[in-house]
Amino acid sequence: MGSCFSRRGDASTPSKDPARIDDATEPEKPHSSDVDSVPPFKEFTLEQLRAATKGFNPANIVSEGGERALNVVFKGQLEDSTWVAVKRFPKTAWTDARQFADEAFSVGQVRSNRIVNLIGCCHEGDERYLVAEFMPNETLARHLFHFEDRPMEWAMRLRVAYYLAQALEHCSNNGRPLYHDLNAYRVLFDQDGNPRLSCFGLMKNSRDGKSYSTNLAYTPPEYQRTGRVIHESVIFSFGTILLDLLSGKHIPPTHALDLIKGKNASSLIDSHLKEHYSSEDGTEVVRLASRCLQFEPPERPNVRALVQSLAALQRKNDVPSHVMLGISQQPPLETVTNSGRSGSGSCSGFQEACSRMDLTAIHEILVKTHYRDDSSENELSFQMWTKQMQDMLNARKKGDLAFREKDFALAIERYSEVRSAYSFFVQYLVFTIFFGNCYLSICFLMFASLEGSV
Repeated sequence: MGSCFSRRGDASTPSKDPARIDDATEPEKPHSSDVDSVPPFKEFTLEQLRAATKGFNPANIVSEGGERALNVVFKGQLEDSTWVAVKRFPKTAWTDARQFADEAFSVGQVRSNRIVNLIGCCHEGDERYLVAEFMPNETLARHLFHFEDRPMEWAMRLRVAYYLAQALEHCSNNGRPLYHDLNAYRVLFDQDGNPRLSCFGLMKNSRDGKSYSTNLAYTPPEYQRTGRVIHESVIFSFGTILLDLLSGKHIPPTHALDLIKGKNASSLIDSHLKEHYSSEDGTEVVRLASRCLQFEPPERPNVRALVQSLAALQRKNDVPSHVMLGISQQPPLETVTNSGRSGSGSCSGFQEACSRMDLTAIHEILVKTHYRDDSSENELSFQMWTKQMQDMLNARKKGDLAFREKDFALAIERYSEVRSAYSFFVQYLVFTIFFGNCYLSICFLMFASLEGSV
């Protein structure tokens, strides 16, 4: 393809490639900020959230922060059958309950179909929770870095960048221009496969840690100097996501800029894409990324310029996102049951089928979750195992430290996390074995279900 980088004018002037006009139909109309289906913001009681998450059951944990960001997100279902994501902060965060509630209410007023909308909060005693829409189709990191069958196609990557820029512009226009720790894990996919920006990053920095929990190699230079997030810091982080979309890997910005300056930008493009994108598109995205990653904040483009530039790059506008992602369009989450035959109930349904020793039901669930016999091993398995082992070690260290400091309540909480991480590790190991030796694993899973360990 040759060098991917060339100067094509300011980012506020979208490029027009005559050779691509036929392929790129008119981009969709600007998204509406009105989201009628989203319930109004409210304050939940701790008892309501406890019921929604089945007592904050570890089995309902969908994500956990690392060692520097001790936050846990649970999946839950409200009394009206609405599925939600419930984020629990550590007890040291947001000591001022009123400040927390006011900040959450402010974020909850920013509504759009480009963001994961915040629909409530809870503050009782030392407890602090945020309640948001539940997104059933994983994160951008999962689809980019840990895909199973096929890499994310080029047109979908361009759509992710465009929708994300629209989300940031909408937030900025509604008084929330700052976003903390923008990265590929903050972009989630809804039931239609459309990318959305998590609302959790809109909350102002609290006492639970730094504004950036990722590796410092990916943080804006000004944040490393001052510890503060400014408008231009968000643009820098957006540039790192553009690099993720280009390469399918998490590349340090300094390394990427060195490649660009050395006229070797083509090496940034994901090798899985091969000839499935135009060099003009690649050149423009590289150019936008390099501008976002400029060392001096004033040299970075504003979010409106990014939206305009990315709008001109949109391809396959008539193809739904779930088709480009290669996933099934899921039914509304309110209709999903625990039968294990659809949506998020598949895990519990699988356990029930094992406990009944119902091989027909087990096979049906596996088929509907894209099971393939004799599937080859993949890199994700090892990554998942090592992550769970590291989670166990980190939780145990925190428990030991709390015990030595005679904070027995915190010690118990950390040791409980060790047990939860170990349980998840065992479950994942069993499912991986399942793909290698189906009949032996069925027997193992049946035994584990009857013992109540899965």
